Amino acid sequence: MKSGFVAIIGRPNVGKSTILNALINQKVSIVTNKAQTTRDNIKGIYEDDEAQIVFVDTPGIHKPHHELGRIMNQSALASTSGVEAVILVVDVAKPFGDGDAFLVGELKVDCPLIIVLNKIDLAKIDQVQSLKARYRELYPKAHIIEMSAIRLFNVDDLLKIIKSHLEEGPRYYPLGSVSDRDESFFIKELIREQVLMQLREEVPHQIAVAVEKFQLKSKAVVVEALIIVDKPSQKAIVIGKDGARIKAIGIKAREALEERFHKTAYLQLYVAIKKDWLNNPRLLKEYGYK
Repeated sequence: MKSGFVAIIGRPNVGKSTILNALINQKVSIVTNKAQTTRDNIKGIYEDDEAQIVFVDTPGIHKPHHELGRIMNQSALASTSGVEAVILVVDVAKPFGDGDAFLVGELKVDCPLIIVLNKIDLAKIDQVQSLKARYRELYPKAHIIEMSAIRLFNVDDLLKIIKSHLEEGPRYYPLGSVSDRDESFFIKELIREQVLMQLREEVPHQIAVAVEKFQLKSKAVVVEALIIVDKPSQKAIVIGKDGARIKAIGIKAREALEERFHKTAYLQLYVAIKKDWLNNPRLLKEYGYK
């Protein structure tokens, strides 16, 4: 069989995680309409009779404003080394701007490059053609494919292009594997997804989640988790008036846990203040951002 690793990179909120979930037909990466939803390199594993493809979903590349942002960029760019192909995802509904120029300047690829012009369902034809011409000029040897990942348009065509760049190789993960991450990681991400959704633009990107307890019982899953904030004012926002907001976060996160594990979920959430954790190397490592 053919096998290999493929990195998925791009600016924040261009649809990288949606593309990964569409390619493997399972939810591996959380998806919101917030920029920088993905903070970690997350592997999603696709397999059929022809190939095993290990996709690496990465944080959105951006101009960093703190140590966490620098680590996220470094992690994303490092994923392009030692892979069989790189998928560069572009939001075709937006014009080429400073953020795109920053990414192009940082990106160094020594393997086949596949440029996905995503969200074509939101773009006009002239927008698509203009961006396609721009990227054709920047990367004349790249494959360029138009997609709407949320509508599953051209997912199969993208897979065919990827497979054309793979060679015969080993199965890197056991048959049936979906990701390289453990359940604690996905629990953390499901809770953080609800934090992002419930807090809107107030403080979501200054928050981390740490799983303190995880027990998988025969008929239930039991979780205790910390929502980590940067300052007291953020703690008040997360808790909300009379605890309404953290209750809403907990209800939605519990529903997500029950959907994942197909068991009753018991979830207890706490909020802790860790001042300037986004710039503290020890805390960043403790929360999984190395």
